Amino acid sequence: MADDLRVNSRLVIPAGELSERFSRSSGPGGQGVNTTDSRVELSFDVANSPSLRDDQRERLLRRLGGRLTGGVLTIAASEHRAQLANREAARERLVATLREAMAPPPPPRRPTRPTRGSKERRIAAKKRRSDVKKGRRGRFDD
Repeated sequence: MADDLRVNSRLVIPAGELSERFSRSSGPGGQGVNTTDSRVELSFDVANSPSLRDDQRERLLRRLGGRLTGGVLTIAASEHRAQLANREAARERLVATLREAMAPPPPPRRPTRPTRGSKERRIAAKKRRSDVKKGRRGRFDD
Protein backbone atom coordinates (compact mmCIF):
# COMPACT_ATOMS: atom_id res chain seq x y z
CA MET A 1 0.00 0.00 0.00
CA ALA A 2 2.97 2.35 0.58
CA ASP A 3 3.89 2.42 -3.11
CA ASP A 4 0.28 2.68 -4.32
CA LEU A 5 -0.58 5.91 -6.12
CA ARG A 6 -3.57 7.90 -4.88
CA VAL A 7 -4.90 9.84 -7.85
CA ASN A 8 -8.04 11.09 -6.15
CA SER A 9 -10.53 9.96 -3.50
CA ARG A 10 -12.05 7.37 -5.87
CA LEU A 11 -8.93 6.02 -7.58
CA VAL A 12 -5.86 4.35 -6.11
CA ILE A 13 -3.48 2.58 -8.48
CA PRO A 14 -1.76 -0.44 -6.91
CA ALA A 15 2.03 -0.51 -7.27
CA GLY A 16 1.75 -3.83 -9.11
CA GLU A 17 0.08 -2.08 -12.07
CA LEU A 18 3.02 0.27 -12.55
CA SER A 19 6.06 -0.71 -14.55
CA GLU A 20 9.43 1.02 -14.15
CA ARG A 21 12.39 0.96 -16.53
CA PHE A 22 15.74 2.50 -15.80
CA SER A 23 18.29 3.78 -18.28
CA ARG A 24 21.21 6.18 -18.46
CA SER A 25 20.21 9.77 -18.12
CA SER A 26 21.53 12.61 -20.24
CA GLY A 27 21.02 15.12 -17.45
CA PRO A 28 23.33 16.41 -14.72
CA GLY A 29 25.71 14.12 -12.90
CA GLY A 30 29.21 14.61 -14.28
CA GLN A 31 31.15 11.42 -14.91
CA GLY A 32 28.62 9.44 -12.91
CA VAL A 33 26.01 10.02 -15.60
CA ASN A 34 27.84 7.52 -17.79
CA THR A 35 27.59 4.69 -15.29
CA THR A 36 24.37 5.23 -13.37
CA ASP A 37 20.92 4.24 -14.63
CA SER A 38 19.15 7.26 -13.12
CA ARG A 39 16.56 7.94 -15.84
CA VAL A 40 13.15 6.47 -14.99
CA GLU A 41 10.32 5.52 -17.33
CA LEU A 42 7.11 4.84 -15.43
CA SER A 43 4.37 3.07 -17.40
CA PHE A 44 0.70 2.53 -16.58
CA ASP A 45 -1.53 0.39 -18.80
CA VAL A 46 -4.69 2.49 -18.97
CA ALA A 47 -6.47 0.20 -21.45
CA ASN A 48 -6.15 -2.98 -19.34
CA SER A 49 -6.05 -1.70 -15.76
CA PRO A 50 -8.40 -3.56 -13.39
CA SER A 51 -8.32 -0.55 -11.01
CA LEU A 52 -10.26 1.66 -13.41
CA ARG A 53 -14.02 1.66 -13.81
CA ASP A 54 -15.24 1.57 -17.41
CA ASP A 55 -16.25 5.25 -17.39
CA GLN A 56 -12.86 6.27 -15.96
CA ARG A 57 -11.01 4.16 -18.53
CA GLU A 58 -13.02 5.61 -21.40
CA ARG A 59 -12.42 9.20 -20.25
CA LEU A 60 -8.67 8.58 -19.82
CA LEU A 61 -8.38 6.89 -23.22
CA ARG A 62 -10.24 9.76 -24.87
CA ARG A 63 -8.36 12.57 -23.13
CA LEU A 64 -4.89 11.00 -23.20
CA GLY A 65 -5.24 9.49 -26.68
CA GLY A 66 -2.25 11.36 -28.10
CA ARG A 67 0.03 10.39 -25.23
CA LEU A 68 -0.80 6.69 -25.15
CA THR A 69 1.13 4.00 -27.00
CA GLY A 70 -0.96 0.87 -27.30
CA GLY A 71 -3.11 1.99 -24.38
CA VAL A 72 -0.07 2.52 -22.13
CA LEU A 73 0.83 5.89 -20.61
CA THR A 74 4.58 6.35 -20.12
CA ILE A 75 6.16 9.15 -18.09
CA ALA A 76 9.93 9.75 -18.19
CA ALA A 77 11.94 11.61 -15.56
CA SER A 78 15.64 12.38 -15.77
CA GLU A 79 16.00 15.84 -14.25
CA HIS A 80 17.64 14.66 -11.02
CA ARG A 81 20.97 12.98 -10.43
CA ALA A 82 19.55 10.35 -8.13
CA GLN A 83 17.39 7.49 -9.40
CA LEU A 84 15.19 7.71 -6.30
CA ALA A 85 14.45 11.38 -6.93
CA ASN A 86 13.60 10.63 -10.57
CA ARG A 87 11.29 7.79 -9.48
CA GLU A 88 9.46 10.19 -7.18
CA ALA A 89 9.26 12.86 -9.91
CA ALA A 90 7.84 10.35 -12.40
CA ARG A 91 5.20 9.18 -9.91
CA GLU A 92 4.17 12.76 -9.13
CA ARG A 93 3.93 13.56 -12.84
CA LEU A 94 1.85 10.43 -13.50
CA VAL A 95 -0.58 11.32 -10.71
CA ALA A 96 -0.87 14.92 -12.00
CA THR A 97 -1.49 13.72 -15.57
CA LEU A 98 -4.15 11.21 -14.51
CA ARG A 99 -5.80 13.69 -12.15
CA GLU A 100 -6.04 16.32 -14.89
CA ALA A 101 -7.41 13.82 -17.44
CA MET A 102 -9.98 12.43 -14.97
CA ALA A 103 -11.35 15.85 -13.99
CA PRO A 104 -14.93 16.35 -15.07
CA PRO A 105 -15.38 18.64 -18.06
CA PRO A 106 -16.24 22.25 -17.25
CA PRO A 107 -19.92 23.20 -17.53
CA PRO A 108 -20.89 24.36 -21.01
CA ARG A 109 -20.69 28.10 -21.60
CA ARG A 110 -24.01 29.86 -21.71
CA PRO A 111 -23.99 32.32 -24.60
CA THR A 112 -24.67 35.90 -23.57
CA ARG A 113 -25.34 39.10 -25.47
CA PRO A 114 -23.40 42.30 -24.82
CA THR A 115 -25.34 44.87 -22.79
CA ARG A 116 -26.37 48.19 -24.25
CA GLY A 117 -23.86 49.96 -22.00
CA SER A 118 -20.96 47.78 -23.14
CA LYS A 119 -21.88 48.41 -26.79
CA GLU A 120 -22.00 52.16 -26.19
CA ARG A 121 -18.62 52.12 -24.37
CA ARG A 122 -17.07 50.15 -27.24
CA ILE A 123 -18.40 52.56 -29.88
CA ALA A 124 -17.25 55.58 -27.80
CA ALA A 125 -13.74 54.11 -27.47
CA LYS A 126 -13.60 53.53 -31.24
CA LYS A 127 -14.71 57.12 -31.83
CA ARG A 128 -12.01 58.48 -29.48
CA ARG A 129 -9.36 56.39 -31.24
CA SER A 130 -10.62 57.59 -34.62
CA ASP A 131 -10.41 61.24 -33.47
CA VAL A 132 -6.81 60.70 -32.27
CA LYS A 133 -5.83 59.32 -35.67
CA LYS A 134 -7.69 62.10 -37.53
CA GLY A 135 -5.77 64.63 -35.48
CA ARG A 136 -2.47 63.14 -36.66
CA ARG A 137 -3.34 63.31 -40.37
CA GLY A 138 -2.66 66.95 -41.19
CA ARG A 139 0.33 67.50 -38.89
CA PHE A 140 3.20 66.48 -41.15
CA ASP A 141 2.05 67.92 -44.49
CA ASP A 142 4.40 70.96 -44.37
